[in-house]
Amino acid sequence: MDVEDGTSLMRPVLTLGDEGRLEISFDELSHDPHYYSYTLVHCNADWTPSDLQSLEYLQGFTSLDVQDFQQSVNTTQIYTHYRFEIPNDDMQLKLSGNYAVVVYEDGDKDRVVATACFSVVEPMATINARVHANTMLEIKGRYQQVDVDVTVNQASSQLAAETKLVVRQNNRLDNMAHDVKPTYVGGNQLLYSNTRALVFEGGNEYRRFDLSSLYLLGPGVERIDYDHTYYHALLTPSVLKGVQPYTGDDDVHGQFLINAERVMDDDVEADYVWVHFFLSQDAPYFDGKMYVGGEFTHNMLNASNQLMYDNDQRGYVYSALLKQGGYNYQYWFVPKGRTAATLFSTEGSYWQTRNEYSIYLYYRPFGQRYDRLIGYKSLLSHP
Repeated sequence: MDVEDGTSLMRPVLTLGDEGRLEISFDELSHDPHYYSYTLVHCNADWTPSDLQSLEYLQGFTSLDVQDFQQSVNTTQIYTHYRFEIPNDDMQLKLSGNYAVVVYEDGDKDRVVATACFSVVEPMATINARVHANTMLEIKGRYQQVDVDVTVNQASSQLAAETKLVVRQNNRLDNMAHDVKPTYVGGNQLLYSNTRALVFEGGNEYRRFDLSSLYLLGPGVERIDYDHTYYHALLTPSVLKGVQPYTGDDDVHGQFLINAERVMDDDVEADYVWVHFFLSQDAPYFDGKMYVGGEFTHNMLNASNQLMYDNDQRGYVYSALLKQGGYNYQYWFVPKGRTAATLFSTEGSYWQTRNEYSIYLYYRPFGQRYDRLIGYKSLLSHP
């Protein structure tokens, strides 16, 4: 499911009371009729459902049918493209915080087919932040340190206890810093400076491939075949970058963009392609698992995006059915007993890497039943 706000590759964050809207779209891989509906679930800072009832955070209807859909045209993989916007004339948002859009089938809320997440901010705080290479662990090495300075509009004697700071690197969830404690509290100001909780691996620039054309090979694509049913794209074989020197490259921090050449409407004329990844490696890792990371895998660490070792090819392989476009990806290694991926041995980690950091400030004063999002800032690290 893609979430767009009219500006390509921006994170899905709305401002409460503004006129901005999110476009939410997804494909169902057939031309068969389906009856889809959607509702919104308000969530806490940790994305667990809040205690609020839908009437407390929604104005208008609490669920609606998806009525805008089109069938694919001239594609080898047939599909139906569905779309809707949030908020809309029939469903408006009353509160800030995190929201999950839940799409379900045949009026049965237990038959969930897709979920998308976004946030709504009510600006009550000013956030200033910077990223630097001199960290608590080393100087100009493999890490980046994020320092944050927050000024809340209203002072509170319990401000530190009532707020939660969350920082994401390239929208990743596995290495997300959450509920970070301030290093200084004064009046309506919170400082998060030189704290270990905000030290991140620098990582490396994302790898990329372009499938906008099925006839001319784009960057990162070695070959495209057609087996009379599907197109198959074999990506340029990858090698480990962990021992290579840093090389700068422009990426989009793990995101992707649907795009097809020589068509009028990417939504319904872009085709689907089986994309085959290959990472050369003489022997498998026995002390952990390998994953393909990026927005197209939802930055998850599960069986759906795990690489498997192929003894005959002497490397890790992974295949995914993807819609035509440009994609960023990385190879992530998760050691046994860990829940966060590391890039040290696969991509390398460098202080010079350009990363995107998203900063969320949540606020729950005493007696309230939900986490308000009162501040949001996105910034890029620079060498």
